[in-house]
Amino acid sequence: MPQSNIKTTRLELIRTKARIRVAGKGLDLLKLKRASLVLEFFDLAKQIQLLKANLRESVERAMDSVKLAEIDAGRIQLERIAVEQAPVSAGVEAKNVMGVRIPNVSIGSGGATLSIAYELISVPTAVEDAKRNYGKLFKLLIEVAEKESSLRKLLYEIEKLNRRANAIENVVIPGLRDKASYIKQRLEDLERDQIVSLKFIKRKLNG
Repeated sequence: MPQSNIKTTRLELIRTKARIRVAGKGLDLLKLKRASLVLEFFDLAKQIQLLKANLRESVERAMDSVKLAEIDAGRIQLERIAVEQAPVSAGVEAKNVMGVRIPNVSIGSGGATLSIAYELISVPTAVEDAKRNYGKLFKLLIEVAEKESSLRKLLYEIEKLNRRANAIENVVIPGLRDKASYIKQRLEDLERDQIVSLKFIKRKLNG
């Protein structure tokens, strides 16, 4: 704000000092939230790293189990059993982490499937193993995707908090302090001018 537009009154000085205090408290809260989100970010990144370490093994296990199932049951029967399985769906809801909405994925079946008793009788063990391994792989992929999406949202929020905190710390608060300093200096100048004027008037009256 140009100095010519600043009101040099005691009330304005009080208001400016109050705004400095409010800005300081807001900055402390932003830094606290940022620190909490950074901890959450690194915890999530560690979880993703552990999940991805198991991902390659899970993919290889699933592919090997399909090869064994094809050898045991044949491709035609394997494809028939696959068609009879209920489709699997994933639903996404949002959960709140320190004010940040991150995805929470749930997995469910989309329709009727073969009964467990029927599957135990009619489905070869190798095929059942393949189904189970691919089910685990699917859940693992969904979990990795969910956590990576959450990681990106947390990173975006951390960067936004950084920009806001830097603006308050390096622009807003220094600007308010400069304003308060200017008002204080002007009030002191006016007070000195008034004292000089009073002394001059007093000398005139006494002269």
